[in-house]
Order: sequence, then C-alpha cells, then structure tokens
Amino acid sequence: MAKKIVILGAGESGAGSAVLAQKQGFEVFVSDKGQIKDTYRKILEDNSISWEEGNHNESIILSADEIIKSPGIPENAPVIMRIKEKGIPVISEIEFAGRYSKGVKICITGSNGKTTVTNLIYHILKKAGKKVAMTGNVGNSFAMAVADGSYDYYVIELSSFQLDGMYEFKADIAILLNITPDHLDRYDHKLQNYVDSKFRVIQNQKKDDFLIYWAGDPIISAELSHRKTEMTLLPFSDEVKEGMAAYIENNELILDYPNKINLMTIHEFALKGRHNTYNSMAAAIAGKILNIRKEVIRESLADFQGVEHRLEPVITVCGVNFINDSKATNVNSTWYALECMENEIIWIVGGVDKGNDYSELYMLVKKKVKAIVCLGKDNKKIIEAFKDKIDTIVETSSMEEAVRSSYYLAKKGETVLLSPACASFDLFKNYEDRGRQFKQAVRNL
Repeated sequence: MAKKIVILGAGESGAGSAVLAQKQGFEVFVSDKGQIKDTYRKILEDNSISWEEGNHNESIILSADEIIKSPGIPENAPVIMRIKEKGIPVISEIEFAGRYSKGVKICITGSNGKTTVTNLIYHILKKAGKKVAMTGNVGNSFAMAVADGSYDYYVIELSSFQLDGMYEFKADIAILLNITPDHLDRYDHKLQNYVDSKFRVIQNQKKDDFLIYWAGDPIISAELSHRKTEMTLLPFSDEVKEGMAAYIENNELILDYPNKINLMTIHEFALKGRHNTYNSMAAAIAGKILNIRKEVIRESLADFQGVEHRLEPVITVCGVNFINDSKATNVNSTWYALECMENEIIWIVGGVDKGNDYSELYMLVKKKVKAIVCLGKDNKKIIEAFKDKIDTIVETSSMEEAVRSSYYLAKKGETVLLSPACASFDLFKNYEDRGRQFKQAVRNL
C-alpha cells in the first residue's frame, strides 16, 4: 500500500510538495486551516490531489506516515503538538524535495542579504547558460522545481523556519552570510537557539562540500571554532586578506580560490554599499566553485538589477528621493540601509516588533535621520527608543498617510526611506504588499 503523506499549508511550498509527493507515488492529502488561493487550488485539482481548507481534519492528519509542514506554521500549533504526541515525523518541503533532487544544491542563509545573494548566484548561472532554478524562501517551491525534473542546479534561499524542518538534507555549497538577532519570538527569545537553526545549513556536509561565510561575523567565527567540520571553508572579508577565499585590496575584488585572480573593482559592482560588497563576494566565490568563467562572473556582478523591496529606488518627486526597503524586517537590515544613504533621511519605520533592540541604530540615526515617521498599530517602543535622539517623530496608521507626512517633512535633495525594521502583519499581508503600497502611494503624490 502507498505510504500516506499529509501536507499542512497549501501555499507555494505545500502545493509543490503535493505535486512531487504524488509524482513519487505517495497517497497525498493537503490541509489548510485558512482559505487556499485560487492558483494553488487549481494546481491541486489539476493533479487530482485531495485537499481541505478552513479546517484541519485530525483523523485524516493523524493517519499519515509523514507530515510536510509549511514553514509558517509554528512548532507549538495545537495540530503539530498532537502530531508529535503520536510520533509522526514532521519535515519541511526542502527536506522532502532534497530526497529526490539530482542537481547541485547551493543553499543560502543568514539574517540579511540572503535574497540578494540567491538572486545574484541565479543570475550568474543563468548568464553562464546553466539549467538553474531559484527556489526556497524567495517564493518559488523547491519541490515543484524537483518535480519538473529539468534542472541541474538549485539555488535555494533558506529561512531559519525552513532549516528547522531539515534533517538528512545536505547542501553541496552552503553560504552563511551573517547572524544577528531575528525571529527570537520563535526561538524562546534565546539567541543560541536561532544560531543553531542557522547552522543547520551545514549539517551532513562532507569533505567534498563547501561553506562560504563572512569572516567578520563574530557569532559565525565563534561557532565554527568549537564545531568539528569536514567541508572546505571559504571565508571572505573586506578587511582581512590572510586565508580568505575573497578579499578587497585597493578597491579591487580578489578571488583566491582555487587560484588567485583580480576580478574587478568594487566601483563596477551593480550593487552599492558595504553590505552589497559582501553579497557580491559571496556570489563570486560560489561562481568560482562551480567553474563559471571569470568574465561571466564579472559581467553578472556589473549588470545585476537588484531585488524588489530591497533598497529599491522608486522615483524622485520634486527633488525628494523615495527608496523602498520594505524587505528590511529586522534592525540589522535597517542598519545597512541607513548606513549606505548619503543624504539626510526621513525614515519610515514600524510594524510588528520581533523583540527588536534599537540601540545599535542610535549613532546612525543621530547622524543621518532628520525625522521619523512611525507606521504601525503600536509605535510606543520606537517612540521611546528615539524620542531623545530625534526632534520630529510622527505617528501614522496607513501607508498613504506615512508617505504624505514624509513628503511634507522632506526638502529637495533629501531621501524618504521605508526601512521598517519590523514585520508587516499588523497593517499589510506581507512585506511585498507593504512595499507595493509604498510605491503606489509615492506615485500618487
């Protein structure tokens, strides 16, 4: 009899898992507590997969041999607790799809920069003419790409929630960009739990595998110093040269793996700012491991278009620049955004606070921010943090109001920066919805 797989959540990862599971001969049932979007309902129906919405039928769910859980469902959800009591294994879509993928898996994680690096590596491989899929946390299902079966390379962005459901999965190339406190509400407010989650990206790696990481991150360095690792370690830095797979010397990016080459000057990078120098270095090392010609890597880093909602220039209205950094859902992301701005800033901030510590922004805010516009249902913590640093703090409760207030506060040559440092769920569906509403409101000025 066919093994029974139940999939909880019928979004992108759930629908992809269902198609792959059915293709592999499992009996499949999909259960979503909310409403299933039409796109995903159509995929399930076109593939004759059984599903339910608005409910979790526990007698069906608890009869499964294995459960694939959407990364959005917390570990302490009642249905998950009952599944665990019954001893049914719960895995992520990435774990499941990894069992059937034949291609090279390049897995990117970190608190910040992972979407940019994922897009950059995909861009390099695409330009090199490779059959490559960009999947994972970027909103494309890894399972669906594996079910498709036509790819030789998978560039996979991994969030800590996806990593938590991974056990046997192995990355051929793991990239760990940085670790700063984020999502601590899901990790019992313990930083070490979050660090352990991020480090799952290297689990099961053997000596033929690779770990690319930023050498300047104190948490990563400390963790690596007391872990036994077999894989090839490829650190990068803009300050240190010794032992680095990539470093900056006289404003030039030097790649030193497997042999030494001067790739290009940092002024030629399409992406500006110090954090983007790191992102470009990580992507370049991955390109070298995969034997991509240096000309292709150089061209890719020079003509890359950037990621929507990440330091995305919108338009200039009467000399005021508007920049959409809605993807900045934590303090560290916002630090990078503020750090690379050259003009005075009107800063739009706020949303669902994930246990933020705003103190690391104080110096930058004092130096660069002229006014703060709060955008959230509860702005007390932000006001408390900055009231003695900034004279002008305005509260708003809609995107239209936030954009209008910012525009009135800004002078010609100044920048309005949406970089919320918080999740978006109080007023928006997600950070994409928040970013698109921002761009619309700016165009409506």
